[in-house]
Amino acid sequence: MTVLGLISDTHGLLRPEAAAALEGVDAILHAGDVGRPDVLVALRTVAPVFAVRGNVDGGELAALPLDTVATVDGIDIYMLHILRNIAIDPAAAGMAVVVSGHTHKPLIEEKDGVLYVNPGSAGPRRFALPVSVGFLRLASGQKPEAWLKMLDV
Repeated sequence: MTVLGLISDTHGLLRPEAAAALEGVDAILHAGDVGRPDVLVALRTVAPVFAVRGNVDGGELAALPLDTVATVDGIDIYMLHILRNIAIDPAAAGMAVVVSGHTHKPLIEEKDGVLYVNPGSAGPRRFALPVSVGFLRLASGQKPEAWLKMLDV
């Protein structure tokens, strides 16, 4: 079994609560709006990181891909920042999971057999939305399972 940590919209702020929540995961998927390169450096001290570029990521972070497929334990996970910009049909492409960010709203839903996860925002609070991270459990022969953790900040 593999557990992935999901994070998005840090906007240059890696809260200690977020880093602590992700301790022990096998890898971290950052769904964009990283904000500053040192956020990825710090996350890499917790676990290997897959990351995509968000709409506020410039400078060094502009080198991040707009989307990518992270294949973990033979399961394809499509990552992008803004879900409405999705360039593929995830079900037709055989994706098991789509991870996105941008809205700052944590969400888990299934459509056409594909699990969609937005871990919300782990960075500066926006409006009355929670500060959160997500998790994805991958186990051989089982459907991926996602859950969210609201951080007490």
